[in-house]
Amino acid sequence: MKHLITSKLFFLLIGMLLSGLTFAQQATLRGKVTSGGEALVGATITVGRSGALTNASGEYSLSVSPGTLTVMAGFVGYKNQTQTVTVAAGETATLDFALEPGVELNEVVVIGSRSQPRTQLDSPVPVDVLDVKRLTRDAPQVTLNQILNYAAPSFSSNTQSLGDGTDHIDPASIRGLGPDQVLVLINGKRRHTSSLVNVNGTVGRGSVGTDLNAIPVSAIDRIEILRDGASAQYGSDAIAGVINIVLKSAVNHFDANVTTGGYITQSNGKNIQDGQNVQVALNYGLPLGEKGGYINFSGSFDQREPTNRGGVYNGVIYPTYPGGVDDTEGFLARTNTTREDYSLIVGQSQFRSGQFFFNAAVPLGNNAEIYSFGGLGYRRGLSPGFYRYPNDARNVLEVYPLGFMPYIGSDIYDRSVSVGIRGDVNDWHIDFSNTLGQNQFEFRVENSINASLLTASPTVFRAGGPRFTQNTFNLDFTRKFDVLSGLNLAFGGEYRFERYQLLPGDPNSYTNYGTARQVGVDATGKPILIPDPAGPVNTLFGPNGSPRPGGAQVFPGFRPENAVNANRTSVAAYGEVELNVSEAFLVDGAIRYENYSDFGSTLNGKISLRYKITDQIALRASTNTGFRAPSLQQRYYTNTSTVFTNGVANEVGVFPNNSRAAQLVGIPSLRPEKSQSVSAGVTGNLGSFKVTVDGYFTRINDRVIFTDQFAGSNAANASEADRQLYDILLQANATRAQFFANAIDTETKGIDAVLTYSERLGRGTFRADLAGSFFQTRQVGAVKASELLQGKEDIYFSNASRIYLERAIPNKKVNLTLTYNLGKFNVFLRNNYFGGVTEAVNAIERQQYYTPKVITDIGVGYSIAKPVRITIGSNNLFDVYPDRMTVAANSNSGQFLYSRTANQFGFNGRYVFGRVEINL
Repeated sequence: MKHLITSKLFFLLIGMLLSGLTFAQQATLRGKVTSGGEALVGATITVGRSGALTNASGEYSLSVSPGTLTVMAGFVGYKNQTQTVTVAAGETATLDFALEPGVELNEVVVIGSRSQPRTQLDSPVPVDVLDVKRLTRDAPQVTLNQILNYAAPSFSSNTQSLGDGTDHIDPASIRGLGPDQVLVLINGKRRHTSSLVNVNGTVGRGSVGTDLNAIPVSAIDRIEILRDGASAQYGSDAIAGVINIVLKSAVNHFDANVTTGGYITQSNGKNIQDGQNVQVALNYGLPLGEKGGYINFSGSFDQREPTNRGGVYNGVIYPTYPGGVDDTEGFLARTNTTREDYSLIVGQSQFRSGQFFFNAAVPLGNNAEIYSFGGLGYRRGLSPGFYRYPNDARNVLEVYPLGFMPYIGSDIYDRSVSVGIRGDVNDWHIDFSNTLGQNQFEFRVENSINASLLTASPTVFRAGGPRFTQNTFNLDFTRKFDVLSGLNLAFGGEYRFERYQLLPGDPNSYTNYGTARQVGVDATGKPILIPDPAGPVNTLFGPNGSPRPGGAQVFPGFRPENAVNANRTSVAAYGEVELNVSEAFLVDGAIRYENYSDFGSTLNGKISLRYKITDQIALRASTNTGFRAPSLQQRYYTNTSTVFTNGVANEVGVFPNNSRAAQLVGIPSLRPEKSQSVSAGVTGNLGSFKVTVDGYFTRINDRVIFTDQFAGSNAANASEADRQLYDILLQANATRAQFFANAIDTETKGIDAVLTYSERLGRGTFRADLAGSFFQTRQVGAVKASELLQGKEDIYFSNASRIYLERAIPNKKVNLTLTYNLGKFNVFLRNNYFGGVTEAVNAIERQQYYTPKVITDIGVGYSIAKPVRITIGSNNLFDVYPDRMTVAANSNSGQFLYSRTANQFGFNGRYVFGRVEINL
């Protein structure tokens, strides 16, 4: 009822705004944008906070308020141009633009401040702008995570292997901070996060990020990356920065893009061709009405095949019992198999996906419009687990005589829609919107078995999974005042509702049918047992005498007692003032109050400064406080799964902080992360050469981490707490326990630099982009352990967890991109330097360091006809691999050739692609 009333209030306010927005007569601005006599399709025309894009003929039409207007035309890769025009009510004015080639460091951005848009070099905080159309034309990468990983040095993301659900949703970060410490916006509106928690041994361990790959690249016009803390402006999760994805709005223009490719590489002495990929991306826009309205549709279909870069298993495959004698060679001879048949598959997962997005706006008059955008996405993935060997208690020989390789499957559903109205009322610009998003992750287990069912077990299981829903109302007011050189005032509020659910799987996916409870003894003194899945007595045993585990092998399903249906609300109010003290000096201040129904209140602020020393050189600086409320996923996730540590399998249960298990171990309740950060930099606009250099320092207190594995005990000398923990784990079909906790403080410091040069060279245009990110994250102070945790700090926050935080992703990334356009030809060449990383393990002697590498991308394009263009090229042209593992203990009996915990750029080798574009 509460949310129904809120929805009615939303539509009531829309009606009130409509009545105030449509009374004034408008003017119309039309024109054409060209360069060298050729039309520029998709160029941006900006008048205040309103804008339009040019169509296939380079023409635009925009409804504007009467008066003297400053109009800016921009296009990525070209210099912005500004003109002034005066129009009367009801008049149609014509204003054409002829743009010169330039550089994207002069691109207009809308994040970083709530005042009117400004260029990157004039922004008081560092913002990168990526032209997605150019990248999808020239570069090998086709998914959003990988495009950003190679194009933006401060951004890191890689495909994971043998990480359960994380194989299907790539964790991503900015400046080396957590995936959940970067806020993602679409068209300036908060995007929902994934429902999946990264709980296995991967980068981003313990975090909940945003599934960027659920957004079709064909829908994106450009991406703005704010590399600065912005919680005071945008709220929780913006400690590291903000990624704003701006959707396309062009009309009467059809784009089709088909990219296909695969890996052609040499690994472990073999010539390999695998990992074939096909993406079909479409985009088309239609005008709505005659006043600049539009609806733009985008779709994408992706098919990716798996890869395998694993080594050959050199351990015991077939022990005989009693005695556990190794009879592997005899078994291989009898079954006519080889060790490769029992080795891990180490590489990218297989998936099929389809996404659909739309972006629409309808002008109302008086510079007002109703707008909406959103989309639907579905991804079906499949990734292998660890092999179950024939004579293992986890296998049933009658079903799998040779053992089996279980697979984790996923069905990922993503839905979102945003609707709002914005316009001017009495000199105030008002934006009122509602954004709803949901992500659902359903686990499947294939080619597996519930060993406690013996031959009656199914081999395919529905294991349940998480669902996350977020609904956000925003009401924003902005106004410009003629104070000094200009004063912009912004304020507003936000109401957010979040729900997290864990849905149980099929009973066979989680039940242990091989346990019982004792209800007495018979006349001979023999125990009387009654079958009970929660009982403490094991009744089924494998060939080696070990109890047969219950549930689906590789990923036991979520149990009914794991089921969660939790929600919370957040109410926020903010204010921001930007004062242009003079043409040279700008001051921006923001403050935000936010109250969570489960964590209480927080107040954060930010101050940004920019001072132009000359028309070409400017200094900028900012300081801010920030916060991140622990996600509902981190508060309520619970499950049991098989985790391999040093090649040994353990059934590990994840328990929430309010559980009895957490109390026994001494895990305190979760609380928000708090941050303080400062940054300072310089920008230079020296004609064809442009540069920005920014240094920063961020301290985060009470960071949420994912602990290592605690074990209970039923030994005679065990403590009462350890005995209780043992019983709780037994009931959860687990032997170990893990938790989320605020365990440490960290400090991150670094420097980002972007240098761009663009010039006509001969009859073509040459551009060079050099960008680098250098950072270091370190734990500071002692581990924050409770009294019960004294002496267990190495479990609470282990060496492996510290390396995941500090050294598992490259803390140095540099890319040099060279492009040359000449008539129908273009050449794209990029070198990416990935810094060294360290193996994330506890034992110091096993913490192998992997040296830096350089990866080369190339693309060569040619327009064979006006609407058709072809491109061929390669990612990792020279087939570079990370350093091989030299520590045998890390290789899982020879099966891991390359690290899966420390990921620089993946380990798939050379990728060769071809692309066909059609533009009509």
